[in-house]
Amino acid sequence: MKQWKQLADHLDYFLELGITGVNRDFSWRSRGVVKNNSIECSVENSSVINREGSLPKHSKAMGKSAIGLEKADLVNVLDVSNSEKSLKLIREELGDCTRCKLHSSRKTLVFGVGNPNARLMFVGEAPGRDEDLQGIPFVGRAGKLLTKIIESIDLKRDDVYIANVIKCRPPDNRNPDPEEIETCEPFLFSQIDAIKPLVIVALGTFASRTLLRSEEVISKLRGQVYDYRGSKLIPTFHPAFLLRSPTRKRDVWEDMKKARSILREG
Repeated sequence: MKQWKQLADHLDYFLELGITGVNRDFSWRSRGVVKNNSIECSVENSSVINREGSLPKHSKAMGKSAIGLEKADLVNVLDVSNSEKSLKLIREELGDCTRCKLHSSRKTLVFGVGNPNARLMFVGEAPGRDEDLQGIPFVGRAGKLLTKIIESIDLKRDDVYIANVIKCRPPDNRNPDPEEIETCEPFLFSQIDAIKPLVIVALGTFASRTLLRSEEVISKLRGQVYDYRGSKLIPTFHPAFLLRSPTRKRDVWEDMKKARSILREG
């Protein structure tokens, strides 16, 4: 039964990339609503393919180089059963992305890094200058602080997986536009579904709002644990914010203790 479920999950994923057919389960592109500390799914306007089963205009224009797979290739990818191979497929699908205007100003696309079988995943906002140069998330001052945060709960950076909502650096580190988030977030959702972490820590306002579909500020969202895509989601302050407001490190420590407790119990 597990193999059949994996087969169905992968079929749904590739259908939603627009390879063929109409997906009847929109869950991985679902838009959640925060209610009673959980995520309730809504399927309205959530699929990459339209209700007639054809590709949207921008997908047709991109062709195989952007879609990455044709119908005949579908059989060859259905046997993918581990997180590492799934992440490689997602990265291949992302390609040298030109789906939004950020591609014109970035130096390097920053996909994600870490243990593909991680039980703990961190999601940030977008790459900064150092990340844009190195192609690795959280390598600057904020990244060094994140490493210390990880080590504070007796884990190493290599034990976790780290990604951002946005894969390209916004110019001058400005806030991501809604269109940029909407364009890039399906790849983050795919990463989460591939890794299936026990705990997701959302770092900062944009990551927390994107995942929880909430307009609340991070100070209102943090301190709670949410059910999210089969994982436990814990919003907390971004390390870059802690560099400016070190007095809030105590709050992050409380959030990380929740993550540690869940990991130990799980």
